[in-house]
Amino acid sequence: MRAIQLTASNIDALNITELPRPQPGHGEVLIRQYAVSLNYLDLALATGQFGAIAQPIIPGADSAGEIVELGSGVSGWQVGERVVPGMMQNWHAGLIRTEHHHALRGVTGNGGLAEFATVPAASLVRIPDFLSWQQAATLPIAATTAWNAIVRGKVKPGSTVLLLGTGGVSLFALQYAKAAGARVIMLSSSNEKLARVKALGADEGINYRDEPDWDKQVLELTHGQGADLVLESVGAATFAKSINAAAYNGTIFVIGFVGGAELTVPVLPIMQKMLNIVGNNTGSTADLRAAVRAIETSGIVPEVDRVFGFADTQQAYRYLQSAGHVGKVVIDLSV
Repeated sequence: MRAIQLTASNIDALNITELPRPQPGHGEVLIRQYAVSLNYLDLALATGQFGAIAQPIIPGADSAGEIVELGSGVSGWQVGERVVPGMMQNWHAGLIRTEHHHALRGVTGNGGLAEFATVPAASLVRIPDFLSWQQAATLPIAATTAWNAIVRGKVKPGSTVLLLGTGGVSLFALQYAKAAGARVIMLSSSNEKLARVKALGADEGINYRDEPDWDKQVLELTHGQGADLVLESVGAATFAKSINAAAYNGTIFVIGFVGGAELTVPVLPIMQKMLNIVGNNTGSTADLRAAVRAIETSGIVPEVDRVFGFADTQQAYRYLQSAGHVGKVVIDLSV
């Protein structure tokens, strides 16, 4: 089978190779994979920012495919079903524990960038019929993360949600928040991107280059109340402003650190506002299932920014690295 292997911590080390087709073991299924969506996790892995990992490895935490073979002991699934595997393959439900970090798809073991893959049947979620392979491949990390943010932030009609950036998680959070009846404010350095997200339903857009004190602008737009949920995707560079922009009893849902991983933040407003600062580690299979159920119920269509062919995998990674996207970057394995 065709596969992409990462042989060093460099995008140039993502190379096409031929490997034997894997066989499903007990409790596993074999899936024919049709599309992979890229996450910053995949980029960090390919550029050495994630730390030391075993190589060579087939990367790609997210994929969508069709079951083509059942291993022994598998029940409740049939050949031909369209599925997405969860990224944290042993975290099926409940609270996260230490052992759930031992099986990360595309990190500790092979992932989606291959024609075939074996995955635990317990990590699978069915794909809604109205989604294409490319759209479905965006679900495991981005949709699950955004859904957990909406749930933990207790978003409801009349809530205000602040989204930092226009990547895949932010776009899912926009769609979930609007389905819940919330008001959405989005940040970007590009007026073109802000126009695009407004067309997708965002109520307000702030260009943080034109408005460096964007936290004050959020307070003005909310008559001094602030945002009930802040999706903090940047990290150290924006965290203090996220605290200022948050409402009393609000939630700051932390999903990224592209702007720095070491925080220096004011403690007093966290105390005064009684803020909930919540970390995120994607989610369980049950979380993924809930996220997909919400998509199916609300008719949400994932926003795919650009699709690359299998042979253009390196280009896809570089495009994600350029941060020029609105929504998800996808690799079509059938091209």
